[in-house]
Amino acid sequence: MDNARPPWARRHHGGAGEWWAAGPTPGRRADGRLPWRSTVVVAVLVTVGSNAAAHGQHGRIPLDPLGHALLLAGAVLLLFRYRYPRATALGTAACCAAYFAAGYPYGPVFVTLALGAFAAIVAGHRVVAWCAVGGAWLVHLLVAHWLYRWLPPHLGPAPWGQELVVTAWVAAVVAVSELARARREQLARMRAERAAAERRRADEERLRIARELHDVLAHSISVINVQAGVGLALLDSDPEQARTALTTIKAASKEALGEVRQVLDTLRTPGDAPRAPAPGLDRLPELTEQAGGAGLAVDVTTEGARATLPPGTDLAAFRIVQEALTNIVRHSGSRTARVRLRYAPGALEIRVDDDGPATAGTGEPTGGGNGLAGMRERAAALGGTVEAGPRPDGGFQVRARIPLTTAARTAIKEES
Repeated sequence: MDNARPPWARRHHGGAGEWWAAGPTPGRRADGRLPWRSTVVVAVLVTVGSNAAAHGQHGRIPLDPLGHALLLAGAVLLLFRYRYPRATALGTAACCAAYFAAGYPYGPVFVTLALGAFAAIVAGHRVVAWCAVGGAWLVHLLVAHWLYRWLPPHLGPAPWGQELVVTAWVAAVVAVSELARARREQLARMRAERAAAERRRADEERLRIARELHDVLAHSISVINVQAGVGLALLDSDPEQARTALTTIKAASKEALGEVRQVLDTLRTPGDAPRAPAPGLDRLPELTEQAGGAGLAVDVTTEGARATLPPGTDLAAFRIVQEALTNIVRHSGSRTARVRLRYAPGALEIRVDDDGPATAGTGEPTGGGNGLAGMRERAAALGGTVEAGPRPDGGFQVRARIPLTTAARTAIKEES
C-alpha cells in the first residue's frame, strides 16, 4: 500500500499500530499544531447546514442527538487529518456511511468525507482514500436501493438520477484530490532539484576556491622557501645577494597576500564582482620573473595568432603554467624550463618542459598530487584535457589543451 505514496511521504512501519498512526504528513502544519480554526469552521458549517437542509427534505429522519453526534464526530476527526491522514479518511467515511444508513437528511455531511479523503490523497495514501470514499458510496447505494426495507425511514428506492449526482460528486472529490497531490509532488521535486543545484553550485565554488588558494600559496611559498634558503646560505658571505633574496621574499609574499585577499573577498561578498581582475596570461612576465628569482630560467614562446580569451580560460591557462613551474621549482633539479603557448584553430595548447632530473622525495610530478589534479580539474571544467608525465629523454612535461569554443560558451553561461 505504501507503494502508491510518493518517496517523500514514505516511512517504515513496524506493525498494525503504526499503520493507523502513520507519522506526521508533510504539509502546511509542519509545526505540529492541530488545525483548530478550519475544523471549527467545518463543524459549524456541517451542523448548521444540515439542520437548514433538513427542512426541505420530507420523509427523512429529523436530526436528533445521534445525528448531531455523527456530524460532530466527522468534523472533529478532521483535526488529525495532517497527522494521521489514513485514520482520518476512514473515520470520516465511517461517520458519513452511518449517517446515510440512519436515514438522516442530506446536507454538508459530504464536506467531512471530502476533506478527509483530500488530506489522505495529498499525503500519498491514495488506496486508503479511494477505499474510504468508495466504501461510503457503496453504503449509500445499498441503503438507497436494497437495504431501505429494513432501515428507517422505510422509504422506497431512491431514483437512479440521484445516484448519478452522488457518483459525479465522488468522482469530482477524487479528481481534485489527485490533481492537488500531483501538484504537491511536482513542487516537492522542484524544491529538491533546486536544493540539489544549490548544493552542487556550493561544492563547485568551494572546489574553485580551494584550487585558487592552492595555486597561489603553493607557487608563492615555493619561491619564498627557495629564496629563504639562498638568503640563509649567503647571509654572512654575500650580504647583497642575501638582501636580494629577502626582497624577492617580500615581493612574493605581498603578491600572495593580495591574491588570497581577493579570493577571500569573494567569500565575504557573494555575488559581487571581484575588486581586482583575475590573473591571466598577460601576467606571464611576472611569473617568469618570480621563477627567475627562485633560480629557474623560463623561456616562453608563442605560436599562432594570439586570441582574446574569456576570463575563465585566461585564468585557467595562467594557473596551469604557474602550477607547472611551481612543480619544477619544488621537484626538479633542472634550472631551466620552457613554456610554449600555441593558439591553434579553436583551441589553446600549453606545453611546459624541464630537463630534470627529479629531486629526491618528489611525489608530485610522478604521483599526481593536488597540483596536477587541480590542473586537470581546471581544464576539464572548460572541456579540455591535461596530460603530465616523464619525458623519454629525461625531465618532465605538462601538456594542456583547452577548446576555446567550449570555454567561450561556458564563460557566457556563467556571466548570464
